[in-house]
Amino acid sequence: MNLTLLGFGKMGRIISSLALPTHKIVSIIDPTAPEATHKTVTAEALQNTDVVIDFSHPSAVLSNVGLVAQLKKNIVMGTTGWYDQLSAVRQMTEAAGIGFLYSSNFSIGVQLFLKIVERAGGLFSAFDQYDVFAHEFHHRQKADSPSGTALSVGKALLKTMPRKKEIFADTSHEKIAAERLHLTSTRGGYIPGTHEVFFDSEADTVEIRHTARSRAGFAAGALKAAQWLHGKRGFFTMEDYLNDLLKL
Repeated sequence: MNLTLLGFGKMGRIISSLALPTHKIVSIIDPTAPEATHKTVTAEALQNTDVVIDFSHPSAVLSNVGLVAQLKKNIVMGTTGWYDQLSAVRQMTEAAGIGFLYSSNFSIGVQLFLKIVERAGGLFSAFDQYDVFAHEFHHRQKADSPSGTALSVGKALLKTMPRKKEIFADTSHEKIAAERLHLTSTRGGYIPGTHEVFFDSEADTVEIRHTARSRAGFAAGALKAAQWLHGKRGFFTMEDYLNDLLKL
């Protein structure tokens, strides 16, 4: 494929190194990176592009998607923290007739972890003696909290455990209501990302954990998603990609 990287921070650089020599990076769009070929999205920048991979900044997502959609290029969106604008982004991409795939986390291991968590929630749901809660760790420079992946974990549990009605993603200064799923976060150091789910009773604890060793897993997943999205039209998530791969 011919790829354009929109945003050339840590993730953009890793994607670039993993993409070669299988794929060609035809453009790097970033307002400040010295390696960038263009500072903004233009027709020239996307001229020979098959798929745009965006790891820029949440504040730029709406503008970037609008410009790329006008130029009829498919987008893999790796930026998080913009989901309050999901409806507007979907309208733009569907109106343009392009392919768009987004995810809170592109790691294949994380996507399988989410399926395991969802299945586990359904199993433990039948046993009221088990409470469930979750925690995540990330490096101190991560901009959003809780992480998009942690929220996906929470949604997977709400989906399969009807007794949990809402996610409470803050420090609790009082007792946690039984219908709340407590989802907490730690920011510090250089941790790429760890997510944990606990099913706890008076007798025992069952713990499910995913630990990322580096950002390479996220980058590799984004490239896999771009390959899958190439030539497609529609609005997708990594779950669609995984379900297609697993024939679910």
